[in-house]
Amino acid sequence: MMMRMRMKFHEQLDDLTDRLASMCHLAGEAIETATDALVRADLPQAELVFDLTEQKQLHGPCEEQALALQAPVARDLRQVVTGVHLVSDLSRMGGLAQHVAESVRRRHPDHVASGEAEELLARMGRVAGALAGLAEQVLRTHDPGLAAELGRRDDELDDLHRRLLTLIQDPAWTGSITAAVDATLLGRFYERFGDHTVVVGRRVIFLVTGEQLSP
Repeated sequence: MMMRMRMKFHEQLDDLTDRLASMCHLAGEAIETATDALVRADLPQAELVFDLTEQKQLHGPCEEQALALQAPVARDLRQVVTGVHLVSDLSRMGGLAQHVAESVRRRHPDHVASGEAEELLARMGRVAGALAGLAEQVLRTHDPGLAAELGRRDDELDDLHRRLLTLIQDPAWTGSITAAVDATLLGRFYERFGDHTVVVGRRVIFLVTGEQLSP
């Protein structure tokens, strides 16, 4: 009986992680699309982000699926809770992509940023998209090495964020206060997106092994 319960649990867990990987893929596609819209001041491209994130109708079913896991033992119960947290992390990643798209929509037809600030934000968007792709691989492969790589790759995003803030705070900054506020917020959106991918990696390893990933 216990053996059958454990087999069912792991089948359900595999199905859940596959659906979570789909959520992660959508979040990565959304942040890349939002970045393209930012660089081009492209309103139709920005609107595509909302179409992508609305597909997170996966959110509700995934959360219900996590809660419905049949957990035979206490460790499995902790994994169930971790699954629910993963749904929340991935949903927030989609929300952050939406925030970038909303900035484009708000300033259209003008660019939200220009010059070096726009270049740094574009690089942050590319790194964020790559991090989402790596997090998706972790969800599909359960590879602790890839999960650890997320933390190292996120350092690049943090460095770009620091450079952006230094640029905005420099007395030589010639942009407007509005441009400084927009760039600051956008930098924060990308930085938080990257942070969530790192958390996703750590949660995945705990979800499938019950063990915490070492810092």
